[in-house]
Amino acid sequence: MSIQNLIKPHGSDELVVLILSGKELAEEQHKASKLPHVVMSSRETGDLIMLGIGGFTPLTGFMGYDDWKGVVKEMKMTDGLFWPIPITLSVDDSVAKSLKKGSEIALYSDETKELMGTMKVSDIYNIDKELECKEVFRTNDPKHPGVQMVMEQKSWNIAGEVKVVSESYFPKDFAGLYQRPDESRKIFAERGWRTIAALQLRNPMHRSHEYLAKIALEVVDGLYIHQLVGNLKPGDIPADVRVKCIDSLVENYFVKGTVLCGGYPLDMRYAGPKEALLHAIFRQNFGCTHLIVGRDHAGVGDYYGPFDAQTIFYEIPEDALKLKPLPIDWTFYCYKCEGMASMKTCPHDKTDRLFLSGTALRKGLSEGGEIPKQFSRPEILKILQDYYATLTEKVEIKMHQYATGDVKK
Repeated sequence: MSIQNLIKPHGSDELVVLILSGKELAEEQHKASKLPHVVMSSRETGDLIMLGIGGFTPLTGFMGYDDWKGVVKEMKMTDGLFWPIPITLSVDDSVAKSLKKGSEIALYSDETKELMGTMKVSDIYNIDKELECKEVFRTNDPKHPGVQMVMEQKSWNIAGEVKVVSESYFPKDFAGLYQRPDESRKIFAERGWRTIAALQLRNPMHRSHEYLAKIALEVVDGLYIHQLVGNLKPGDIPADVRVKCIDSLVENYFVKGTVLCGGYPLDMRYAGPKEALLHAIFRQNFGCTHLIVGRDHAGVGDYYGPFDAQTIFYEIPEDALKLKPLPIDWTFYCYKCEGMASMKTCPHDKTDRLFLSGTALRKGLSEGGEIPKQFSRPEILKILQDYYATLTEKVEIKMHQYATGDVKK
């Protein structure tokens, strides 16, 4: 099947790819060495990489004030393009004062200190952070990790078209998993998949995720397990452990050739419904026709209702997205049904149900508790138990060092 038969990217007939190669790359790297440096946060660096690889098609750079305002208030850019979360770059007072419209700057990662790209500044502006948080996250609570991320941004935003020169450590550290949209699209076409459901994952894949995935596979040609390999909040399972769990599950419990695993470089924003819409946009760019939306998609704590991320898809204009949601009800293991079920298929009482919470699993594993076998496949539990055992060993070593005074300053 031709790649041309796949779903079109968001707002464009073709992917908008901003990452350079060959002679253009070398020339831009040389030019960047003479430009003023701007350091980006981890979240901003991930956004820049997504701009570079076409994941944020059709965007060509970080948003200016008018686009920021339109996206925050109406989920719409000045040209009418649907977009749910602002993609912005912040700088402090001293940098903002040193720049003017038309200035060229070099963009560096705060995490790795490497050159990531360049930008021609088209706008320098202040934003109402409280407004952004209220509209995007539906809360201004400073304990919300997304709110905290926005409030800790520097005081000015700068906008402009970008040229991207690096994907940082992602292609090397996640070789075989990390993909660009043109790569996933090529694989989908080679496999003859016309309909592809994306499964968003930031946790290891347990029985509930497996059940969602297999429901989707009954109605589409292929499943794209798309894993976040950027930064999470403290306490979440690190990417390398999660990848190992998912690979084991796919190898042992899915029909060969029905699943493709991929990784993408963003940090979680934990924006719940609005982030589900952002996930839909870039999954469309990666070639997916559907997005599985289960309970509390991209949520955190109790900030969102369990199905808010599903209902928001029916609140946006019909032509906002080509990709469609696959909303699936609350899933669990039912002891009377003797298998996985949902609220729509299980008639039994809640006392007969084992609800599969990732938070409960992490708590049980970290405290050495017994995990019900119905929660996850044995291969997955073994990987996670081994991981948590290493954490326990590190804590015990550190406690011993403090007790003996042998702590390296």
